[in-house]
Amino acid sequence: MTRPDRTTAPADARPRPSAPTEPALLEVRGLRFSRNDLPVFGPLGFAVATGEALLVQGDNGAGKTTLLRVLAGLLRADAGEVAIRGEAAEPLLRARALAYLGHLPGLKADLSVVENLQHLCGLHGQRGSQTIEGALEVVGLGGYEEALSRQLSAGQKKRLSLARLWLSPAPLWLMDEPYANLDLEGIELVNRMVRAHLDAGGASLVTTHGAYAAPPVRTRLLVLDRRGRDGAPRTEG
Repeated sequence: MTRPDRTTAPADARPRPSAPTEPALLEVRGLRFSRNDLPVFGPLGFAVATGEALLVQGDNGAGKTTLLRVLAGLLRADAGEVAIRGEAAEPLLRARALAYLGHLPGLKADLSVVENLQHLCGLHGQRGSQTIEGALEVVGLGGYEEALSRQLSAGQKKRLSLARLWLSPAPLWLMDEPYANLDLEGIELVNRMVRAHLDAGGASLVTTHGAYAAPPVRTRLLVLDRRGRDGAPRTEG
């Protein structure tokens, strides 16, 4: 009786290597923050993958802005970990990977629209495929290049801040109340920008008081209450 050859297994019996799992663009574990010994939020844990948006909802005082400022490295958390593509989010890594859009536009009042963008791009870098003029067209500020930022309305200042975000090479956008001071057309502009960013392989965290009719694709929802507790993120679209 011939013994079977055990040196070579049938091709379909060989163990197949599993495909490598790409780490989440952003991962948060056990994140907590307090102010004057009172908890603001936490512990929080969630992950945001490339091509995904996380919509953070909650009333005033729930900790939405604080959460984004902690993620941006502007505030220090009491506990927890923040990782970007599997690496600890050290300051230099955050500077390259995160673009933060805060409540305040961060504009210089006596600089023109173009000069403000040139200044901000000099500080934070610029996506190679984009131009300042093109970004202004995207946000509806074409023709305002020479206007001083102090001459702009609140909505126009928000659009100028959005132009800066559009020019950023960072893959992760942190957007604090981006719909504030915008009309319905402006709200849809934000949604279009986020959708385009996700389609290009980016990701976004967006804080808001409420949901909007046309949320970005692949949106998940994180709800914060005033005691800092959260519901588990769930998929919205």
